[in-house]
Amino acid sequence: MGNVTSNVAARFAFFPPDPPTYEVKKEEDGRLVLQGVPADKNMDVHLLDTKGGNKIVATFWKHPIARLTLLYSHGNAADLGQMHELFTELRSHLRVNIMSYDYSGYGASTGKPSEINTYHDIEAVHNCLKDKYGVKQEDLIVYGQSVGSGPTLHLASRLKKLGGVVLHSAILSGLRVLYPVKMTFWFDIFKNIDKIRHVNCPVLVIHGTEDDIVDWSHGKRLWELAKEKYDPLWVEGGGHCNLETFPEYIRHLRKFIKAMEKLSITKPAKQLTSTPSIAETNHCKCLRLKTKRSASTKES
Repeated sequence: MGNVTSNVAARFAFFPPDPPTYEVKKEEDGRLVLQGVPADKNMDVHLLDTKGGNKIVATFWKHPIARLTLLYSHGNAADLGQMHELFTELRSHLRVNIMSYDYSGYGASTGKPSEINTYHDIEAVHNCLKDKYGVKQEDLIVYGQSVGSGPTLHLASRLKKLGGVVLHSAILSGLRVLYPVKMTFWFDIFKNIDKIRHVNCPVLVIHGTEDDIVDWSHGKRLWELAKEKYDPLWVEGGGHCNLETFPEYIRHLRKFIKAMEKLSITKPAKQLTSTPSIAETNHCKCLRLKTKRSASTKES
């Protein structure tokens, strides 16, 4: 029964877009670009080798005066081609660098999606942030949306000097999404309910009160179990796929980022080589970050 239940949970967890929404191409100068995604001079594309033997696609979105970097693990039915508008808006509004990636088997990443592969994936991305960009734990915030909360808490539970964690529509575990079990079974996947106890930095939980995919109780329990609780955001009327469309989402997230900046090492922000053309807007233009509520067309 354990193997059967685990397989059911795994099937629930992974829905990579088919076909992928982009391709990786190499320019004449050797740079990698995402074909199908608008060009951005402040975005680097990487192909990273993982412990699982796969090559995953990662993108680093640079902000010229960022102090913090957001490592974003997206939801279960999206790839990087669908997320680029959100990343450009978050970069602008939050004034952070953003590193994101596609799990094994998602987008142009090779291999098959699985729990263990997502752990290998995020570890490879974190190594890239350390080795190529010199990002320290204290200046890093890991952000997990939906199933992305699994690799996010896997990494967060291992980094003792991490700056912060954001859990967006997060799950307690894969099995708990399907059944109201009261204990953790060995065959469960993404045991966030156990890993949250080992996180030693501020944790922001964001969850919609009308989430019909991952019940609000998941977010509330994760917040209760966090050692260092930051004021949670319970989005009234929010579902599983549309929290970015509520104005309180970006306001609260910006407040959290500013608080984490104050806690970070007090030194000048690292200047990254970039084209200083990122507009600091006072309103949101992206469909995913509107000042009025609207329905989202993307799954998380």
